[in-house]
Amino acid sequence: MKKLLNTLYVTSQGSYLSKDGECVVVRSEDGDKKRFPVHVLDGIVCFGNVLCSPFLLGHCGEKGVTLSFLTERGRFLAGVRGPQSGNVLLRRAQYRQADDSRASASMARSVIAGKVANSRAVLRRCLRDHGDRVNAAAVKQVISSLDDSAQRLRSDLSVEEARGMEGQAANAYFSVFDQTILQGRETFFFNGRNRRPPLDAVNCLLSFVYTLLAHDIRSALEAVGLDPQVGFLHRDRPGRPGLALDVMEEFRSFLADRLVLSLINRGEVRARGFVRKESGAVFMDDDTRKVVLTAWQKRKQDEVTHPFLNERIPIGLAFHVQAQLMARCIRGDLDGYPPYFWK
Repeated sequence: MKKLLNTLYVTSQGSYLSKDGECVVVRSEDGDKKRFPVHVLDGIVCFGNVLCSPFLLGHCGEKGVTLSFLTERGRFLAGVRGPQSGNVLLRRAQYRQADDSRASASMARSVIAGKVANSRAVLRRCLRDHGDRVNAAAVKQVISSLDDSAQRLRSDLSVEEARGMEGQAANAYFSVFDQTILQGRETFFFNGRNRRPPLDAVNCLLSFVYTLLAHDIRSALEAVGLDPQVGFLHRDRPGRPGLALDVMEEFRSFLADRLVLSLINRGEVRARGFVRKESGAVFMDDDTRKVVLTAWQKRKQDEVTHPFLNERIPIGLAFHVQAQLMARCIRGDLDGYPPYFWK
């Protein structure tokens, strides 16, 4: 089993990354240097004006370290990866199942079942901990709606019907998401999901953390030899990692959304950390971005009991476990894909 490694996030503009032996050297514009052994990294994420030497790119490719390049605001631009691991038979089986409507529907229903169950668990946790501070009736109504969705997902739905179910569940969940924000509501309000660009601070945080989640899941899928571009729930689209987005659905609510809520409700992010542009887009400043990155790395270290393995693992390792389980399902070693259910 792959051990839990770290992701290096480089946010200082003008930084230059190079190779020195078995280390990554990060040199800032003021000449300050920091060194990181390559063997403790499984990914490097560069924001904005960050340059890398070709020797470092080649070394990271050999060592299986994925590099992702994002804009300073967190929009994905490109990735650099070495030779794909795994074997061609696994990827051919993945492509055949993606083209098979029944196989795709089965995988899509499993992924959505995980998303619905985890969204419901987040709302139930909110009622349990803060029932006196939220509109309990509205939250309970959405939980009931998600219960109905979970029941319908047990039937033999087609891929299109499953996608419709996923959309309904997401709309219901986000209709009461504002109830889970308990502090600073004059700044951190939520009137619905929006992106490209985000139009408020909450959507700005959500989009940023979703980008981090996508990077980690994509790396996990590639590590077991799956093609992250070819999904079952998400249609193929040039440049879109469909399979990574599929697996993300299981983790969005309880991992990404709850991290954002924790940062807001604990006062770790403040109104002054966000800037509204003339276009209406909202972006976070460098200090806030660093707070989010630190919290994300720390959250991945938290231990949980994996529902399928029944073993204690760091939550960041769950991405790799789910990638392994999906590969086993595609190979036919499992009767179906077991999504991650958060408790």
